[in-house]
Amino acid sequence: MAGSEAKNSGSKQSGAKKKEVKKETGLGLTNRKADNFGEWYSEVVVNAEMIEYYDISGCYILRPWAMAIWEIMQGFFDPEIKKMKIKNCYFPLFVSPGVLEKEKEHVEGFAPEVAWWCNVVRWEFSNPTPFIRSREFLWQEGHTAFATKEEADTEVLEILELYRRIYEEFLAVPVIKGKKSEMEKFAGGLYTTSVEAFIPNTGRGVQGATSHCLGQNFAKMFEINFENEKGEKAMVWQNSWAYSTRTIGVMVMVHGDDKGLVLPPKVASVQVIVIPVPYKDANTQGIFDACTATVNTLCEAGIRAESDFRDNYSPGWKYSHWEMKGVPLRIEIGPKDLANKQARAVRRDNGAKIDIANDNLVEEVKKLLDTVQQNLFDVAKQKRDECIQVVHTWDEFVQALNQRKMILAPWCDEEEVEADVKARTKGEMGAAKTLCSPFDQPELPEGTKCFASGKPAKKWSYWGRSY
Repeated sequence: MAGSEAKNSGSKQSGAKKKEVKKETGLGLTNRKADNFGEWYSEVVVNAEMIEYYDISGCYILRPWAMAIWEIMQGFFDPEIKKMKIKNCYFPLFVSPGVLEKEKEHVEGFAPEVAWWCNVVRWEFSNPTPFIRSREFLWQEGHTAFATKEEADTEVLEILELYRRIYEEFLAVPVIKGKKSEMEKFAGGLYTTSVEAFIPNTGRGVQGATSHCLGQNFAKMFEINFENEKGEKAMVWQNSWAYSTRTIGVMVMVHGDDKGLVLPPKVASVQVIVIPVPYKDANTQGIFDACTATVNTLCEAGIRAESDFRDNYSPGWKYSHWEMKGVPLRIEIGPKDLANKQARAVRRDNGAKIDIANDNLVEEVKKLLDTVQQNLFDVAKQKRDECIQVVHTWDEFVQALNQRKMILAPWCDEEEVEADVKARTKGEMGAAKTLCSPFDQPELPEGTKCFASGKPAKKWSYWGRSY
């Protein structure tokens, strides 16, 4: 981040000794998103100053540029769950062996090697990817208990809707709400719902967040009871729901380009960067003063704006620097702008340039930020939708999978069939599996067969490879 060095006053610069001005950016990415996605992603999260690598595999330092995004999402989500009378608490990072073994004995598929709560540690894992799959990560997890299943069912969907809003309204990432298969649901739970994202460049789905109804299995296991209206002892119905810093990785993957990070305005810690562009013999002090006034005006209106007055970097270098960091809007002020009482705005998402009169600055910048936010979502949704392919047969499924599609197929909803699909598609790219069965189900004509087994289909489900 530019920090205090970007905010040096213009008056200080005018009397300072002339420094060597760096014009070559040296900031460009060496990998293109379309050519080497994995290396491109690793470059972006480091060069955009989101993370630094640590000397323990799978652990990363989250820098302020990334932490600000997490805090903004917290700022939305925390008041929403407080409206639902949910209270925050903190549990120890570690769980006793006895508790883990107890869960292992009662829950088929439960692996007792995960320590959990607000920051989470994976003891065993492979293929670390910053934000997407790391040894330690931040998350929010909720646990609630109800007297009836109906109350639990209602909350599951209320929380899932909040997760959809985080992705679509804040991160500008389209997601699909649906229910996980029995094979993919949380071990020991009654059912699992999720929001599913998709990365077109890799053809992989991402489980964005989950909201589980745990039923009464864990209440039975740990004897969580209450006295009902009849004065009888009854077991509670439990829910569990969570999202993590994986959200940030999904955002980077979906919106980033060959210039670096692209931030949706709602989660950008700096929404507008103001850069002076003084030419030879220009009124340099006047330009600096105009930049300062612009930042002050925007900040007073609630817009997160900063200026970059560093005098040892050229304007072009600064453009590349802030483009790499993904700031949604750049404002340039040069001699012409000063004379015309205007500022030039440049959008990060598409490079469009707009001249704005000083008198309309706040109104027009707010409009532009709203437009950028919506455009990022619309473009991402269009790209995602272009990757969705409806199939009806196994041959069509295999072809679509090889084309890195998100596949919507009629399915008989049998675990053995899903296991067979995984086995038949296992390879270097990873096996295909169900992503979710969408709540918004297309019409399923009578007599429709399962794409994999030929048995009568019971529902439409999304399939694909995933992170």
